[in-house]
This record gives sequence, C-alpha cells and structure tokens, in this order.
Amino acid sequence: MKKVYYIATCDTCKRIINQLNLPASFEKREIKQQELTVKEVEALKELAGSYEALFSRRAKLYKERGLKDETLSEEDYKRFILEHYTFLKRPVIVNGNEIFIGNSKKVVEAAQASIQG
Repeated sequence: MKKVYYIATCDTCKRIINQLNLPASFEKREIKQQELTVKEVEALKELAGSYEALFSRRAKLYKERGLKDETLSEEDYKRFILEHYTFLKRPVIVNGNEIFIGNSKKVVEAAQASIQG
C-alpha cells in the first residue's frame, strides 16, 4: 500500500506532500472529506505498533476535552481517532510496510529516503 493521509486545509501537510514529490502510485486520502474506517485505523496501528503513535496531542479537541489530564488506553486512542479526524497525527505516509507519522523534520526525511530509495 502506498498512501498518504492528510488534510487539504493544512499548510504543513501540503508543504510536506509537495516536498516529497510523491509518485503517481501514491493514493492521497483527504481525511476531512472521507473519514477513516475502522479497518484503515487498525491497519495503520499494525504498521505503527500502537494507536498512541497515531494520536495527536496537538489537536484542539485534546485540550478542550481535558484529555491531557486523563490516562488514555489504546482503545481510547482508537476511539478518538475514529471519532474525529483531528486526533490523527498528520500527515501519515504509508510506503509498503513502512509508516511515517507526523511532520517532524526527521520523519519527513525518513519518508523521503524510503520513497526515493
């Protein structure tokens, strides 16, 4: 599977996708328009190792709901990611059996090396 999960209105996502110069073989999935399915989130978790790795603590809803003061389980992370797209750390780039989550320079460089490699 070659896929990138992103939000079209996110300037950081757009910049990273442009920077990666993704080949046509990559499917671009705008998660605000087309919500993630349970099957997709479970597949991403298999690659990432945990739902927590996919979870964004920067989401506005994370602060608004006071989730930082709670102890969240893997099931909680999964439920929140499925409930609202902002809980997914973005972008998520899947290249075969490799996954790259988030927008840190290190992650983007690793994704670029994997795609071009």
